Amino acid sequence: MTARLIQLEKHPLVIDLLTKCDFPLAGTKISCAVSGGPDSMALLVLATASGCEVTAIHVDHGLRTDSENEFQIVEKLATELGAQFTSRTIKIEQGTNLEARARTARYEVMPHDVMTGHTADDQAETVLINLLRGAGLSGLSGMQRNQRHPILALRRAQTHQLCRELKIEVVEDPTNTDPKFQRNRIRHELIPLMDAISQRDVAAILDRQADLFREDSMLLDDLAKKIDVTDAKLLAAAPIALARRAIRQWLTEIYPPDAATVERVLDVARGTTLACEIGSNREVRRSQQRLQIFTN
Repeated sequence: MTARLIQLEKHPLVIDLLTKCDFPLAGTKISCAVSGGPDSMALLVLATASGCEVTAIHVDHGLRTDSENEFQIVEKLATELGAQFTSRTIKIEQGTNLEARARTARYEVMPHDVMTGHTADDQAETVLINLLRGAGLSGLSGMQRNQRHPILALRRAQTHQLCRELKIEVVEDPTNTDPKFQRNRIRHELIPLMDAISQRDVAAILDRQADLFREDSMLLDDLAKKIDVTDAKLLAAAPIALARRAIRQWLTEIYPPDAATVERVLDVARGTTLACEIGSNREVRRSQQRLQIFTN
């Protein structure tokens, strides 16, 4: 154990924040995605202070000229904390949908169970983003509260405070204030406006609502699993919310359906049509009151 880690483990704020986190048992080997920003650096500190064997993974997107400095900042803290450090380099071309493309490419080069530094404020933003695109309960449930998001109960102000009090050098990403990204406008414009109108902490409300939506969504998922989705008569007679979920669960294993595809399958179950395309060169057909998937 390094001297720096021993010092941090005794810090009152570290001790307090750890009680709100969801890390596995001490000694467990984990990976943390660390960009160098305050949230991910706080994640690295808290993960190592929890007693886990941590590997910090830094991804260089090749988008900024000072990426080498960011690499060194993360590597320095990981070394001070006694964590392993590794880096990945990916190439993202400038263009439309840059934020989403960078996120997808980033996750492709990291372990599937990598931990991220998302906070309750990120959760609130995610709920609003999903609301604006017309998502249902699953989308409004936001990110799952699990060990992939161990600091999801913390607020962004707390992770920033932790970095300040521990004098941790962080990377300030200039794109976090760029209004061309939807999440930034929600963060810097929409949520402050909602706070002012409601005179309440909207991020905390949205975070709690995500939990409530998730509980409802999980119940509906469990009920939908009890439906034999291949029984056309049974599916057509089921409550519409459960029927849609049953279809989505069935098709997601093959090709995740959009809302229009789900409605087309419902039409097949009702007998309005005999077959419909579901994507990936497949279709659902009805024969003798049974629904089946065929490859074209």
